[in-house]
Amino acid sequence: MATDLIAPKDPFFSSIPEQIRNDSRYMPHFKDCIGALDGTHIAVILPLNEQIPYIGRKRISTQNVMAVCDFNMCFTFVMAGWEGSAHDTRIFLDAIRDPKYKFSHPPNGKYYLVDSGYPQMKGYLGPYRGQGYHLPDFHRGRPVSSEEEIFNHSHSSLRSVIERTFGVLKKKWAILRDMPSYSFEKQTMIVVATMTIHNFIRKHVGRNDADFMEYEDINWAYENIID
Repeated sequence: MATDLIAPKDPFFSSIPEQIRNDSRYMPHFKDCIGALDGTHIAVILPLNEQIPYIGRKRISTQNVMAVCDFNMCFTFVMAGWEGSAHDTRIFLDAIRDPKYKFSHPPNGKYYLVDSGYPQMKGYLGPYRGQGYHLPDFHRGRPVSSEEEIFNHSHSSLRSVIERTFGVLKKKWAILRDMPSYSFEKQTMIVVATMTIHNFIRKHVGRNDADFMEYEDINWAYENIID
């Protein structure tokens, strides 16, 4: 089921996503964008003697999960099971370089949005470094002024879809907030399973699901998204 549902709707990315096509903030500048990529940490339960590699910046044992989503808040790729201490770049490079993961590489001229923690390379567009970026920074600080900040503001706004999609996932599935002490393999499978059902709900219930409705609003992101 995950193989069928956690995949791009159109593997050739032949059309402009309607969320970009119908929004003057992003069209035509981001017309070739096909999704957003980021990582998130989900708590894991491990024996004491196995915890150290999984302890990251939050000082708890987590698995570092990398995912890609489209602009309909559906996951199109997931790589779960990495140690919480693993750097995002290491996971990213492994995902795109090893054919066994079947990562959907962007076609020529298309790209995913990434944050400044990922490499700037063809097919993966990050923000200008050293400039204001996160939405709350713009909302609470001085007005956007330079061309770089204007770009970063639009980039951050559009890329927030991956953070909001993670937000729906974690709110909907309490098991991700309080993981039982299953085997680590099963804990990893649970993450993939919840993403699969997340996509099923989005595609079949449409826009009537309360959790999706809450996180769908980009204005919500200005006040709430701080990962």
